[in-house]
Amino acid sequence: MGLSVGIVGLPNVGKSTTFNALTKAQNAEAQNYPFCTIEPNKAVVPVPDERLQELAKIVKPERIVHSTIDFVDIAGLVRGASKGEGLGNQFLSNIRETDMILHMVRCFEDGNITHVEGSVDPIRDIEIIESELILADLQQLEKKIERLKKQAKADKKVAPVLTIAQELYAHLEELQPVRTFAKFDDEHFQALNKELRFLSAKPVIFGANVDEDGLAQDNEYVRQVKEYAAKVGADVIKLSAKIEEELIGLSDEEAKELLQELGARESGLEKIIRTAFHRLGLINYFTAGVKEVRSWTIRKGWTAPKAAGVIHGDFEKGFIRAEVIAYEDFIKYGGEQGAKEAGKMRLEGKDYVVQDGDVMHFRFNV
Repeated sequence: MGLSVGIVGLPNVGKSTTFNALTKAQNAEAQNYPFCTIEPNKAVVPVPDERLQELAKIVKPERIVHSTIDFVDIAGLVRGASKGEGLGNQFLSNIRETDMILHMVRCFEDGNITHVEGSVDPIRDIEIIESELILADLQQLEKKIERLKKQAKADKKVAPVLTIAQELYAHLEELQPVRTFAKFDDEHFQALNKELRFLSAKPVIFGANVDEDGLAQDNEYVRQVKEYAAKVGADVIKLSAKIEEELIGLSDEEAKELLQELGARESGLEKIIRTAFHRLGLINYFTAGVKEVRSWTIRKGWTAPKAAGVIHGDFEKGFIRAEVIAYEDFIKYGGEQGAKEAGKMRLEGKDYVVQDGDVMHFRFNV
């Protein structure tokens, strides 16, 4: 399964610069004026995982294949985007296709970089974008409610769906995002969300974009963002888009050295992926053979057959059992044979819940 993250924010907050840096591809033109990103830029990025390298040292495969994450750089939104202002709400539809939102927020002063609102105020900026997403959801829900009212006259089963839709509409009218709706887990709401893919229902990571000095210690702007995020149940990562760009082209060792000098333990990309995986409940398992060592992304709690289906549908349909070795045992005993001799290879059936880091081989018959 793929993971897709949409990068949003006001113009000139560092979205495209961050996109360039995260994807190590200078295909999102970063300029000091609004709307330099006209079409949503998309890039498929390998998920960093040092465990793959350790597995490869033992297996010596022909290739290493990482799990991937899609980053979508969406044009800067402005006040009135839901009504067609700026580049209009065509870009809001791009966000609907993503699993979560990386909301970039400017948290530094620089007189040479224009701010579309005239000053640096991260909470105001956040609320502008949040409001536009909420208003877009309101418009969509209003149309759905009109259809439900007509359907309810002929079908009594529609009534509970209409009720939950109306309750959600009242919630949105208070400019509260869908993700804070009290009945988020209600089955009727979940059906609505699956159909309409509410923008403000998506999990959010706030990307606090700081200058070099802001990496080591939080400035006042970052503290404001963290306080706001705590209230709305969102995550915050701090990164410097400028520094992330400087990491492009450096070796892993050089990059680590630069980050340590600046008081950072990991890159922005690593922070985003770690946070996204945690928020969405994702884990990785591995397959390891002479052809390839590969990482596969699944949701936490998936059983072995469903996890096998990520490789191929036939693996799930014809699942018999899975050979499983914990990553730590695979490394400790020098690979599959050593782990097997040490009694660390297990045969698991259809009810087995896959764990992060499992090295697996599936037996199936179609």
